[in-house]
Amino acid sequence: MDLDPVLLSRIQFAFVISFHILFPAFTIGLASFIAMLEARYLVSGNDVYLRLSKFWTRIFAVSFGMGVVSGIVMSYQFGTNWSRFSDATANILGPLLSYEVLTAFFLEATFLGILLFGRGRVGKKFFFFAALMVALGTLASAFWILAANSWMQTPVGYEIRDGLFYPVDWWAIVFNPSFPYRFAHMVTACFLTTGFVVIAVSAWYLLKNRNQDIARAGLSMTLWLVLLLAPLQVFIGDLHGLNTLKHQPAKIAAMEANWETQRRMPLILFAIPDPKNERNRLEIAIPALGSLILTHDINGEVRGLKDWAPQDRPAVIMPFFGFRLMVAIGFLMVFVAAAGLLLRLRGKLYETRWFLRLCSVMLPTGFIAVLAGWFVTETGRQPWVVYGVMRTVDGASPSVAWGSVLTSLVLFIVVYGFIFGAGIYYIAKLIKRGPDASAGPSGGTPARPSGGTPARPMSAADSTVQGA
Repeated sequence: MDLDPVLLSRIQFAFVISFHILFPAFTIGLASFIAMLEARYLVSGNDVYLRLSKFWTRIFAVSFGMGVVSGIVMSYQFGTNWSRFSDATANILGPLLSYEVLTAFFLEATFLGILLFGRGRVGKKFFFFAALMVALGTLASAFWILAANSWMQTPVGYEIRDGLFYPVDWWAIVFNPSFPYRFAHMVTACFLTTGFVVIAVSAWYLLKNRNQDIARAGLSMTLWLVLLLAPLQVFIGDLHGLNTLKHQPAKIAAMEANWETQRRMPLILFAIPDPKNERNRLEIAIPALGSLILTHDINGEVRGLKDWAPQDRPAVIMPFFGFRLMVAIGFLMVFVAAAGLLLRLRGKLYETRWFLRLCSVMLPTGFIAVLAGWFVTETGRQPWVVYGVMRTVDGASPSVAWGSVLTSLVLFIVVYGFIFGAGIYYIAKLIKRGPDASAGPSGGTPARPSGGTPARPMSAADSTVQGA
């Protein structure tokens, strides 16, 4: 039985990018968090911020490494599985991805060594500058990657000659219609992902009665952060939805499982979409609220999937459920932030065990929401790889056999499961050991203490963690 190599290539790319995106989603926010901790330590001299920075830098080092490895594997698939897409779009996407390497990756690589191993070897101000540059590099990386992806979603500033895309307006290409909303939405999601990891770890320490000063500082800082960012993300998401309705109305129709063009469209809370019969089963909906949210007009008209030929419609199931999962997690984050503020005002933030338990189980929610959002974005774009211009099937490599794609997919699953499972296990061990464990990048004693004593030899524990 022959399988569709295009479908297998899509599954393979989805698997690899799903692994990869987890690490940038964490390290983008974590780099900025470390820079903030270094700033507070530089200004206040409070040892708590120093210990927090050392601890999270160890975790950043492992996460950053896994992100780089998974990203390298992903890039090869453009040539093996998507050669026609790569050839057609090379004049536009090639420079954008190169800019990411020239600006973001080189900036990170230049200062990452100082962040990981320069503590005590350079001055405090320069160490803070290095942390700031690493954080800036991660944000620059997000800028260029999202510029490239957003152009695929809302392509402008190009012309097509002999089947190839050529740039005619780089400003329009980079700052394409959906880019500002996607960039703001994704960066905020990264900060929230990191924030809830720090919140969860801090709450776990408080429940275990460990590292109380570190845990209180980490919990307090990040709860202030999510109190600002969680409601802001809801607002950004609304703006992003309006932009998507304007430029990718079929995606919105799939996200809402809306089959008929209608005014006063209901907001569907739950349903089981039935694409074959072009209807929903077991639908639970609030009348007219969908139009109000999507158009800001209760009588606003929203196009339904039947406006497009079946071959031009995205699949409904994944955008529909993925979007609801993402929104549900977003409002759960808002609840945690609001509950934290209320408990803080009552002076019970660090002692309320039900809240600490809730915070501790929130650790994976940011990652889940990021994955759900990316699946909504990418599956909702189908059947186009460059929206409205180039179909996904036309971008696939013409001569790749389904057996080769399936074999490599199985190998990816096995190898990724082993390598990244070990990496995540190691991060869990670092968290379990706690902030005051003496090993790891930026975690050792300064090379030359203030008293002028020669640097101590690197311990076996230091060597092990730094080698990792």
